[in-house]
Amino acid sequence: MKPLLQPWQLLLLILAGWINHREQDVIEYLRAENCVLRKKLGKKRILLDDNQRRCLAVKGKILGRRMLEQVATIVTPDTILRWHRELVAAKWDYSRRRKKIGRPPASAEIVALVLMARENPTWGYDRIQGALANFGHLVRTPGLAAS
Repeated sequence: MKPLLQPWQLLLLILAGWINHREQDVIEYLRAENCVLRKKLGKKRILLDDNQRRCLAVKGKILGRRMLEQVATIVTPDTILRWHRELVAAKWDYSRRRKKIGRPPASAEIVALVLMARENPTWGYDRIQGALANFGHLVRTPGLAAS
């Protein structure tokens, strides 16, 4: 009869168990250290910058909500997952690349000329056209020949 495990398989299982046990010890130490620091800090709020939020969001998304509920102590799991959603949304936000829609804005010079026409409401079209011609702007009417 063939044995259930080969010697190399048994060695591999022992090594994997030892590595898993060491990782669990490291995690327990970090959790205890985190609790000590939280007690030392008291009820003060921890302010994080954008890079720290980004790091926690990426790592927290990998863990998932259930694991975050057990592990997260600085902020709630919902906050970490919200940071991740905002990070993804910002990645795919192309609103700055979009072309501006609508009519392009009038130049400041044209705006000033229109204001001149508004300041003189008694002027007719011909007088406004003549005043603009004095400034070097030729105004043509669509249906009439230019004078």
